[in-house]
Amino acid sequence: MFVNVHVAKLRIYVVDNEPYDLDPHNYTSGRWLRNDQLERASRYLMFDFDALCRRVLEVCPEAESIASYQKKEGGFNRVFIFTMNTGQRIVARLPFKLAGPSRLTTNSEVATIQHVQSNTSVPIPKILDWSDDASNPIGTEYIIMEHAAGVQLQYRWPTMAGDQKIRFMRALYGKVKEVVNVDFPAYGSLYFAGTRFESASTLPWDHKFCIGPHCGTRYWDCGVGETRDYSSTKPNQGPWKTLPAYCDGLIDSGLSRVPPIDPKRHQRPRYHGSIQDHHHLLEAGRAVVQALARDSRIQASAVPTLHHPDLHKRNIFVSEDEPTIITGIIDWQSASIEPGFWYADDVPDFATPVPKPGSLDQIQPSSELCGKAFEACTQFLTPKLAAARLIEDALFRPFRYCHRTWKDGAVVFRDELIETSKLWKELGLEGSCPYPLPSPQELTAHNKEYAQFKFAHKLKEELSNTLNTATDGWVPSKDFEATKVLSRELYDGLLQAVLSDTDSPDVDDQVTDEQSLREIWPFDL
Repeated sequence: MFVNVHVAKLRIYVVDNEPYDLDPHNYTSGRWLRNDQLERASRYLMFDFDALCRRVLEVCPEAESIASYQKKEGGFNRVFIFTMNTGQRIVARLPFKLAGPSRLTTNSEVATIQHVQSNTSVPIPKILDWSDDASNPIGTEYIIMEHAAGVQLQYRWPTMAGDQKIRFMRALYGKVKEVVNVDFPAYGSLYFAGTRFESASTLPWDHKFCIGPHCGTRYWDCGVGETRDYSSTKPNQGPWKTLPAYCDGLIDSGLSRVPPIDPKRHQRPRYHGSIQDHHHLLEAGRAVVQALARDSRIQASAVPTLHHPDLHKRNIFVSEDEPTIITGIIDWQSASIEPGFWYADDVPDFATPVPKPGSLDQIQPSSELCGKAFEACTQFLTPKLAAARLIEDALFRPFRYCHRTWKDGAVVFRDELIETSKLWKELGLEGSCPYPLPSPQELTAHNKEYAQFKFAHKLKEELSNTLNTATDGWVPSKDFEATKVLSRELYDGLLQAVLSDTDSPDVDDQVTDEQSLREIWPFDL
């Protein structure tokens, strides 16, 4: 049955072959065991769905009507897949506000896609229309594009032979090589030349594109429940011409996450640290990352490099008949120009070690083969990415964690600085580490806090596995109420073990009462 766009009040979509009423505005795919209302509110979109349907028909002049459509939701976007009466499939992608800064995120994604399409052979679906201005007739930013040809790799991977997987990786990293081999003069995000920015500079790159502020979420106040404070630092979102300037951007981003007052201080884990702890730690961290940035090995691994931000099986399409042929790579949102070493610890899911069933110590042979193929392809086809993988990872860890102290807790970055200071000479670094080792008393206190952090992290992972949730507490909507009840039962059971002072292996020495358990419990109670 064909659904004419003018009678689109009949909104039905299909999930798992079951019909659901289509709610284009609200997030309906799941719920969260933590901050559920805030998480869903962050994914609410007010726009004119009928206007979107009309625009889809306008960009498909050969079609007379929309035959059917589906709603799909990810962490950062709402996607509608329209099937036209001609059989053509069209994708409309609408970003949530937590995807990145308004206007910049959409403009950069489209510019990045068009750059890659113009300068490489990477297959990306054609963009039919887009807008980075939410005041358009549809009422939201959007990208309308053709659906990728083929099938998602995640559906073909389990049935692919070992030699097919290796040939696929060789083909994929041949494409990646084309992307990462393009030279850029600075770090930041790619935009169309002539894009207007409220208070940011741009660097011209060629007649069509420029490098502007980094549109990644780590530099903006778009996270769920997240704010930024610039009383102790100025906004510093790039672009950056040098590695030291890029490092200042990371530290300034971390400082902007620290609020001027913390009304929830007594509800946070002890390892989180005070506002003063974070300011002191970040300024000490600035000196460390700046010293690291002067090291010749790090400089050689810091070439400004554009890379796909999420190169996993769900974002790669292959030929259904011959899965070694790549037919499309999607989701270039938040792709950015980073130092090459930024990608050093990225391992795609098709190359991640998979344990043998019933054994955590042994890896499945096919998984081990894919891991070796990934390393070989990276080393020989993408030397920009491989250079950092051949260097001691401890040199890069302070860069990765310095902007996250308020989110992770001060103890995490402090531990990185302590380890860096201990290994300074062993790592071949000149002079002495700008972060002095703590006194024995300070180290004892730190180790106690870090042990609590590790227990909290382990507890969160084990709860996620037991409850079958994502680590942020996301569960399918149909399972939410039952999972919420089970989460409370698990908490009550652990609390009983704590209060009865049993020698339970599930209880850490530092969890001694209800308050200390509540501090590290990852979900709402």
